[in-house]
Amino acid sequence: MMHKNLRSYLKLLYKENEIVEVDAPVDPALEIPEIHRRIIEEGGPALLFTNPKGSKFPIVTNLFGTPRRIELAFGPRPEQLIIQLTQAVHQLLPPRMTQLWKMRQPLWDVAQTGFKTVSPEQAPVLERQMKQVNLNHLPALTSWPEDGGAFFTLPLVYTEHPDTKEHNLGVYRMQIHNQHTTGMHWQIHKGGGFHHQVAEKKRASLPVSVFLGGPPALTLSAIAALPEMIPEYLFASFIMGDKLHLTRMKDITHPLIAEAEFAFCGSVPALERRAEGPFGDHFGYYSLTHDFPIFEIERLYHRKDAIFPATVVGKPRQEDYYIGEYMLRLFSPIFPMVMPGVKKLWSYAESGFHALTGAIVRESYHREAVGHAFRIMGEGQLSLTKFLMLTDIDCDLSRFSEFLELILARFQPERDLIIIHDTSIDTLDYTGRKFHHGSKAFLLGIGDPVRELPSQYQGDVLKLAPKIKPYCKGCLLISGASFEEEPQLGQMILDHYHEQLQDWPLIFLVDDVDSIQSQTDFLWTTFTRFDPAHDIYAQKELHHNKINFQLPLVIDARMKPFYPAEVEPDEQTIQLVDTRWKEYFTK
Repeated sequence: MMHKNLRSYLKLLYKENEIVEVDAPVDPALEIPEIHRRIIEEGGPALLFTNPKGSKFPIVTNLFGTPRRIELAFGPRPEQLIIQLTQAVHQLLPPRMTQLWKMRQPLWDVAQTGFKTVSPEQAPVLERQMKQVNLNHLPALTSWPEDGGAFFTLPLVYTEHPDTKEHNLGVYRMQIHNQHTTGMHWQIHKGGGFHHQVAEKKRASLPVSVFLGGPPALTLSAIAALPEMIPEYLFASFIMGDKLHLTRMKDITHPLIAEAEFAFCGSVPALERRAEGPFGDHFGYYSLTHDFPIFEIERLYHRKDAIFPATVVGKPRQEDYYIGEYMLRLFSPIFPMVMPGVKKLWSYAESGFHALTGAIVRESYHREAVGHAFRIMGEGQLSLTKFLMLTDIDCDLSRFSEFLELILARFQPERDLIIIHDTSIDTLDYTGRKFHHGSKAFLLGIGDPVRELPSQYQGDVLKLAPKIKPYCKGCLLISGASFEEEPQLGQMILDHYHEQLQDWPLIFLVDDVDSIQSQTDFLWTTFTRFDPAHDIYAQKELHHNKINFQLPLVIDARMKPFYPAEVEPDEQTIQLVDTRWKEYFTK
């Protein structure tokens, strides 16, 4: 049985020396986020800021920012149980008493999941009510200097479908607009947004409840890209190994998380929008100002000694990286069940997850892999994937260079590059030339190798791109003029050096070759900076309606002038934190 609330988890973190208190007065605007980022970079502990300026509520960050704390939060049980249950599906069909007996423990564990309703008097979240809602009394973070304001960064947003009453729990950032109103940044392809669309068609407000804190499993469940048929509350109970405690009040539409730190009850009105952003997001860039729905808060409840949980996102690796990798490991046995023929799947946190996904698939007949590619692209939040790479050769997908080499050795461009134009893309991805609009691509490497891959560049210097080095076998990094100086450099390189570069199947044109020293650098610098329909260059011929590409592929992954800026701390905050560093950590 894991933690039923945040307090249980914090108690374990203290016991394991995995949390540090900062008693010095610190500012939630920029100062706390900068401290947090430095500790993340060092692989340091969770942080409890007991004296945030402007608020009586302590703030805790970096709860899940190392593999060790992920283990402390969730333990080995969920992964082991999912493996046992996926194996049981085959063993129990048809059901036999001997097999049922062997599987009695995991089946019993599943039977324990569910909800327990407690009275309002037994619900810690209802210990206090803020008589007049004033969000300015909460220590919400302003993470980056160009952010549009203070944001809730770990809100658990609960909605119900207006007709079916099916629920959704998601994490959608919330910018504070005034004392009782926030933005509600629910994106396309997300459950809360679906519920709001249904309500809006009826010209009706959507009741919404938002929680901060509670069982760590609840945060995981809200972030997870669960199949739509799996309720988040039920999955949280499964992770906990215990029933989730809920409470009800006669005049509130939704059940409340009894063990949460804060509960906000209100509604999202129909047909009302307000400017939200900018915000330094998990892609490592600013998402720009756009109009989003608003959340009007009518009641605010909290524990008598409530703690405000928050996180900071930005260039990888941040705290969300470790949560995302854990979820991928957790769900990996489920993918082949939900998508038969998909043996392994991995979305790369270094690219912001949705920009790049790799998969190992079955290829038992000609081009079966293409069918699996479309299946992946149609599955929940995986439909946001921009670039999907597939092979039928088993490998460790998390080791990207090895995976890429397997594909490039087998890649036949005339058949294995498929670009899909005019699609929706992630709200946070600005590589398309219009908000929410862009393209997607499949890159396949199936069957036996068709070429030997070069490992060292031994050709002449490219005058148009004088910096050049391999990333891995078959993949070359080059840099020359910036996009502003020469927008057509990708095509020019292809025109001038096609013969010279033919041995290299894949070439990335980047701003600075020297800045790429690791897998994290490579994936973030490349896959977050190109749109397949616009930025892939190759010689090609049209045969009927089929485009036959030829090697090499040149991908222009330079920063474009219409992209948002990279997130960077401001110099004043850097100097402040430098000066005060020893003051923060006196214990």
